[in-house]
Amino acid sequence: MEAFARARELIDAAHSGDPVRTSDGRPAELVYADRVEAWVSQLVPETTALLRLAARSQHLERWSVPRSSFPLDKPGYHAWRRSLYVKQAERARALLLEAGVPAADAAEVATWVSKTGLKTNSGTQALEDAACLVFLENEIHAFAAQHADYPREKFIDILRKTWRKMSLAAQQAALALELPPAIAALVRDAVTPA
Repeated sequence: MEAFARARELIDAAHSGDPVRTSDGRPAELVYADRVEAWVSQLVPETTALLRLAARSQHLERWSVPRSSFPLDKPGYHAWRRSLYVKQAERARALLLEAGVPAADAAEVATWVSKTGLKTNSGTQALEDAACLVFLENEIHAFAAQHADYPREKFIDILRKTWRKMSLAAQQAALALELPPAIAALVRDAVTPA
């Protein structure tokens, strides 16, 4: 278990390099890691230490690859996201190995963080569920403000895509969130069958 504690320290030290800070001065990616881990712990009965490490690695050093480093179109966005999955997974694997976590466990975390086996791998699904819930609970309001020029239909489409990636348990958790009325209305419209 000492290796897992050391891995957590290394992951959090990497998060601390995020130049973006929250209003309380904490590195934004460290706050994000706390939120993802909290959701994984809530959604997965008997959450393992390994899954907690994976949850903390979900956006590992994401800040180091700015969105602007890829073309600012839809294919560029998808290429950026895919590159992040690979980079974050390999970085997580390296930190876990450095901490003394067994290679098979480090490889499993890399699989989950890389989004491999979404809908079929329970660890990957748990991370995706948690990330979607963090987005809905903590980030969607700022996202909507940043993209105020988007038509309502585009927001609904984004929410539908998010919804499809989530397990039933995560969808139920999302419906229980207390969202601002305008956001709640968008979510309701996105998840109501046509």
